[in-house]
Amino acid sequence: MKIFLGPAGIPTTVKNRGVIEGILEVSRLNLNAMEIQFTYGVNMKDEVAIEAGRLSKEKGVLLSVHAPYYVNLNSGEEEKTKKSRERIISSLQKAHLMNASYVVFHPAYYGKSSPEECYERVKSEIEEIMEVVRMNRWKSIPAPETTGKRTQFGELDELLRLSEETGCSLCVDFAHIYARNGGKIDYREIFDKLSSFDHIHSHFSGIEFGRNRERRHLTIESSKDSPPLRPLLEEIVRRDLNITIISESPILEQDSLLMKRIIEELLEASS
Repeated sequence: MKIFLGPAGIPTTVKNRGVIEGILEVSRLNLNAMEIQFTYGVNMKDEVAIEAGRLSKEKGVLLSVHAPYYVNLNSGEEEKTKKSRERIISSLQKAHLMNASYVVFHPAYYGKSSPEECYERVKSEIEEIMEVVRMNRWKSIPAPETTGKRTQFGELDELLRLSEETGCSLCVDFAHIYARNGGKIDYREIFDKLSSFDHIHSHFSGIEFGRNRERRHLTIESSKDSPPLRPLLEEIVRRDLNITIISESPILEQDSLLMKRIIEELLEASS
């Protein structure tokens, strides 16, 4: 079992600093993962990406990347779909330089398409992206994320099928699954479906949701109606899983440290 824990982005303790300072701070906090956020565009220079990869290896911090948020592989406009594809590919190129395995992104909206029509369009785009990955021999791989709104493509079963048919990976966002299902989540069922994965990449946080599902991410302890953390960690320890859990909580690394404390308690109790 190997569990990687860390924040989505630069820790709040070094807010407004760069990626290099972020990696150093994650290491100082005794965490071992960090997801680089290309929220509004892929603007990182290659030399910074290479240095981030070198430093993360030295410090034992596993990196991943979140592609820009404006991605819709089922846009009705070809130019928008093309731009979405290019954003993912640019993220994959930088991830490769950083030795980051996973590039996470929100894949699409259903729009006027049926779920199956949307699936086929997303699949076609992912196949093109995977061909670019293979041609360049990149070590990074696209990992579409489970989504929190029913208007979005990204149910777990859709992404499992996509992974099987294209060779991409996926990111399991437990808060999104919880919100999309109206406040229900079955960790055993989820991990049963992921049993073929050697390593699971995931996100966790508290969440606020309503009729149309996900509204915003919350801290783990401030949210009364969010996916329960301890049962998740108990199931991970029980199954001896290899997993990365990225904290998308507003307090980022603080909730990663909360997860770390609970896991240490569980491991001590089971020894």
